[in-house]
Amino acid sequence: MPPTRSRSSRRLLVVAVAAVVGLTSAGVPSPVRAAAPAGSGGDDYLVGRGMSDVTGEAAETGMMGYSSFDQKTSGIHQRQRSRAFVVADRAGGKRVAYVSADLGMIFQSVRQGVLARLKERYGGLYGEDNVLLSATHTHSGPGGHSHHLAYNLSVLGFQDATYRAIVDGIVESVAEAHEDLKPGSITLGTGTLTDASVNRSRAAFERNPASDRAAFPGGIDPSMTVLRFRQGGRDVGAISWFATHNTSVTNKNTLISPDNKGYAAYSWEHDHEGVRYLEDSPGFVAAFPNTNAGDMSPNLNLKPGSGPTEDEFENTRIIGERQSAKAREIHRNASTPLTGGVDARLVHVDMENVAVRGEFTPDGEEHRTCPAVVGASTLAGSVEDGPAIPGFTEGMRNPVSHLIDALKVDTPSWLAQCQYPKASLVPTGLLSRAYPVTPRILPLQIVRIGQLYLVAAPGEFTITAGLRVRRTVARELGVPLDRVVLQGYANAYSQYATTPEEYDAQQYEGGSTLYGRYTLPAYQQEFARVAASLRDGTAIDRGAPPPDESGRQFTLQTGVVYDGPPLGRSFGDVLREPDASYTRGATAAVEFVTGHPKNNLRRGGTFLEVQRLVDGRWVRALDDGDWQTTYRWTRVNSITGTSKATVTWDIDAGTPPGTYRVVHFGDARNLLGRVTPFTGTSRSFTVR
Repeated sequence: MPPTRSRSSRRLLVVAVAAVVGLTSAGVPSPVRAAAPAGSGGDDYLVGRGMSDVTGEAAETGMMGYSSFDQKTSGIHQRQRSRAFVVADRAGGKRVAYVSADLGMIFQSVRQGVLARLKERYGGLYGEDNVLLSATHTHSGPGGHSHHLAYNLSVLGFQDATYRAIVDGIVESVAEAHEDLKPGSITLGTGTLTDASVNRSRAAFERNPASDRAAFPGGIDPSMTVLRFRQGGRDVGAISWFATHNTSVTNKNTLISPDNKGYAAYSWEHDHEGVRYLEDSPGFVAAFPNTNAGDMSPNLNLKPGSGPTEDEFENTRIIGERQSAKAREIHRNASTPLTGGVDARLVHVDMENVAVRGEFTPDGEEHRTCPAVVGASTLAGSVEDGPAIPGFTEGMRNPVSHLIDALKVDTPSWLAQCQYPKASLVPTGLLSRAYPVTPRILPLQIVRIGQLYLVAAPGEFTITAGLRVRRTVARELGVPLDRVVLQGYANAYSQYATTPEEYDAQQYEGGSTLYGRYTLPAYQQEFARVAASLRDGTAIDRGAPPPDESGRQFTLQTGVVYDGPPLGRSFGDVLREPDASYTRGATAAVEFVTGHPKNNLRRGGTFLEVQRLVDGRWVRALDDGDWQTTYRWTRVNSITGTSKATVTWDIDAGTPPGTYRVVHFGDARNLLGRVTPFTGTSRSFTVR
């Protein structure tokens, strides 16, 4: 995830620290019937699906992904959602819960919060081993939900309301999937998609051996793996894995967006399955998780917001629709039934202190990982997805002294040698001994669903790094390579994992590989250990989990003091009415007197509705989760607490003609701290 440039030289050091660390980037449990016979339709499993809203603070909160102090939320283009599936083996009695959330990352803090809530609700039914949480890696959501300083710096610290929205939403989606469990079947399909990604680090990729490069003739990983979920004879959901960065939307955007993978899900669920998020529960659930996308960009012209067009939101739609269309095609033809057990294993590994055996290293010799360090080339950024700090370039090994001296924290010579050839900038692993800056202990997990194995990796793996992990795990399990999927951005976040050969190039991804040249071989070794335990059905020592750092958090972000309407106005008043009529293809815009959206996140609800008059009754047609609408908040006067909400509606070609109006829902805080909801309604207008 590329860093971005600070506008003030006085903030450069803080920007650098944030940038270099990789912010480029209830009820009673329903029992499983242990000996229940499979259904006549091949219903070997109990399957359930769920979905919930995980949208955090929609205004004046730093966004997670591009590490820009200037990129703060100012509204919503589309809401972020958590999509969950629970699969239980009817014969063996085991189960797994899988989550794909429209987030930049799953941080350890979020996983700890989710697991604690699930334990309160279900006891030991869902725990560390059998819960897999993953993020799609959107860069356009509110941040501040980590317990590590590196990932909260540009957000001005920990943001409790956003954290709670994420944890609550993920738990709700799992609970909904749990309550939805019914006899069902799962089939597997695979295919390729070649026009939704490009290799943004080709120079590093070309350093890999020919045997690795041969697996990716175009320098991309075009593979898509789709699971088709059915309850009886009815389709209820799908998971579609594909590797591309969720960075079609650039760091100039300040509206919350799940980016191209969010659009892919919306296209399938809303446009093709008729799901209406405020009405249908759970409805068809289409998850689009990421895999080994570390060097895969959706910006096909290799510059931010460019490719296939020069419009970032149109690119978001196109890249999302390409994923959705290919996934639906594979889904229709998915013909391999999953059969057999459900199982999972997880270990905690101190990634700063792994002795890697020679069988996993390029030279056959034993090597060690290192305490985390971020490199100078990280400040160059991945320029294909985000801008860099001037003076820094990818591949830097000896940065110009006047550039680095003002930014670096001294790295001991032994650690710099361990991290060689990285130009060490900030030894976050050593700093973390005083305060958590980057993670040290990481969860490594493998989940089995029938013949498919998900390798849950806590970071961003390049396609070749992912290939090597998959080969290692497939060999250990004795299964075909295409039955092993690397699930990236899972359970925790530790930035990048490159191959040793790619690491030597010290492109952005190599500079952001925290634990040194042998980070990937360490992952291979430890995942092989997990795979062996899963294969043999034996217990494995999980190791010591990471500490709970929730009590050490701080924030520099001020809250809402009070809201005040303009003189002579009330909250909800319309400042700008819509035109009397519009043709399809036009954009309607309405402005309202409003309060701060932090007063009420309206999670599971909406800040806006476009309503249509049907048989004398106003019916909701669109809300703030729809692609065609935007909700934008603007502060008008900070002294009086005055702000306005602007609602826009791009009226697409399929809009039924008729009479419409726009409604805004908001909340205002008075000087005593009391929050009061209000509603504003525009005049009616026609669409021709």
